[in-house]
Amino acid sequence: MLQAFVRDVRSGRDGLVRAARRAYLLGLAALALPGVVLGALLLLTHPAPVPLSALLLLLGVVLLLSLGALHFARKAAHNTAQPARQAALTGAIQAATAPGVPLLLACATLSQWLSLVLFLVLAAVMHFVVWVQVPGWVREPEAVEG
Repeated sequence: MLQAFVRDVRSGRDGLVRAARRAYLLGLAALALPGVVLGALLLLTHPAPVPLSALLLLLGVVLLLSLGALHFARKAAHNTAQPARQAALTGAIQAATAPGVPLLLACATLSQWLSLVLFLVLAAVMHFVVWVQVPGWVREPEAVEG
């Protein structure tokens, strides 16, 4: 897997898009794994349900945070001061936060099905947005020396 990643990073733009998507998925997994463990522990303790008004407010805050994370990831990927490879991978890894935030809250509210569904839907939408946008963030890489 690591060899394929390195090969993609060193190849042309298409390979760099594959590498950026792979880096994004690894970043998302790094956020999701602790969330699943936390969610399982919270599910065992049966925490008090979140009131609907608080849930909707929290959903709005999470949406804003996800959009902000997406904005900063896009900005990092378009940073022309960095080499194309570095900018693409930096943006892709930072983009994992966009679906990662609602995914973490979905895990934290596993005991309440409505909040779980709402946060999972938001995470899925943000994942789709990132997945579609990543190729547009990747510019043609510079030649590899050596």
